[in-house]
Amino acid sequence: MQTRRTFLKQSLLATASLATWSGCQTVPHRPRSRVLGANETICVGVVGFGGRGQDHIKAFRSLPNVRVTALCDADRAILDREVRRFQDRGEVVEAYTDLRTLLEKARVDVVSIATPNHWHALAAIWAVQAGKDVYVEKPGSHNVFEGHQLVQAARKYGAIVQVGTQCRSSQGLREAIEWIQSGQLGPIIRVRGLCYKRRESIGRTYGPQPIPASVDYDLWLGPAPLKPLRRARLHYDWHWIWDTGNGDLGNQGVHQMDIARWILGRQELAPTVWAVGGRLGYLDDGETPNTLIVFHDYKPAPLLFEVRGLPEKAGSNRMDDYSGASIGVVVDCEGGRMVIPSYTRAIVYDRNGREIRVFDGGGNHYANFIEAVRARRPDRLHADAQEGHLSAALCHVANISYRLGTTGTPEAIRDALHHQAEMAEMFARMYEHLRANQADFQLTPLVVGRLLRIHPGRKTFIGDRQANMMLTREYREPFVVPRRV
Repeated sequence: MQTRRTFLKQSLLATASLATWSGCQTVPHRPRSRVLGANETICVGVVGFGGRGQDHIKAFRSLPNVRVTALCDADRAILDREVRRFQDRGEVVEAYTDLRTLLEKARVDVVSIATPNHWHALAAIWAVQAGKDVYVEKPGSHNVFEGHQLVQAARKYGAIVQVGTQCRSSQGLREAIEWIQSGQLGPIIRVRGLCYKRRESIGRTYGPQPIPASVDYDLWLGPAPLKPLRRARLHYDWHWIWDTGNGDLGNQGVHQMDIARWILGRQELAPTVWAVGGRLGYLDDGETPNTLIVFHDYKPAPLLFEVRGLPEKAGSNRMDDYSGASIGVVVDCEGGRMVIPSYTRAIVYDRNGREIRVFDGGGNHYANFIEAVRARRPDRLHADAQEGHLSAALCHVANISYRLGTTGTPEAIRDALHHQAEMAEMFARMYEHLRANQADFQLTPLVVGRLLRIHPGRKTFIGDRQANMMLTREYREPFVVPRRV
């Protein structure tokens, strides 16, 4: 028979064991300004793990003296499944469906955010305001305003905020970009980002769809408008809906956009942006383009971008490539070309197409973040909030150009682009790609975006009220990105 004394003794032992295991249960309010020793445990709460969050959990669990001690997801089924995995490993973890409760009760030093895009900035700002450091998935924002507010919050509260553009931590790319910026291939002529990644149709529904019983839909939507679900799958396919995602330009493409801007060394938006494309080749519930070309008019070298979600031709499983890269970056210089075909590798060619150098080597973006957290040194981050904000903003303004566009025939669009050589060249190749996929331009029309001029310092459009309104959104209480952080 268990006496009260035995029960209390067992409870105290259990509490002591939990405190010893976690390393931070005994420090609920660790001062943010204090430098942490290498042997001190950093405790992490991971928010959202139906997709990229799995990588967050795996990565943080693999680092020395780092523990994942809290989990949060608005889908109870996903949350319970992950808790069971921790329990099966003999690891203690707290579970929450509401981030606000986690921030109030969980004893964590770091919040790692892998929610859908529309939650990224607000979750990160709330966490920063609660005294936590933040690792937030790319893109760091769902719109330009949010990214700016996250930067301001990080600066005001002295937080360490890393955005998940992990290519910034790849040693091969760091060395390659330093090399090309030093002028080894002569002046840069142009930088081209590529996102040729297969995206199947998400199907078509006819009316509101049921919400999974395990999901708190109000919490899942958060800052997004409260609308019925109008696609077959709640999870992942949010990428292709404007209220919650940013298309593949802001999904996969933000990595390559970030590398391209990194190469150019630009710390501001380009003065002009223009986009052309469409959701082509199939009719479904998706809203974002699966095919897109973008022109950012940096001087003297522009940043070009291409998105292709269809294969090389109808019936094929292969994707196109450009100079050997499908998801990558190509840099044209006076003295040759650099091709970055992956997250870790860069190949250099001379003007005759002869390979002259290869850079290769990965890195650990999470470890870089934890190092900065321990040292209280945001300058050690490879992708701090400002870097993440600028690269995401390049995607956002391109999407705005597209969304404000008008449909047109290929011939009319070709005529509209003829005075801009880079856009004309990209469109010609895009058109042949679409013809190879037997795209019906009457069924799924092409869109020529609005040519937008930007005040780079203010990050606003010049003389275009409609475009400026799309730099932010209307938020619904209480999920409001604050105007004063």
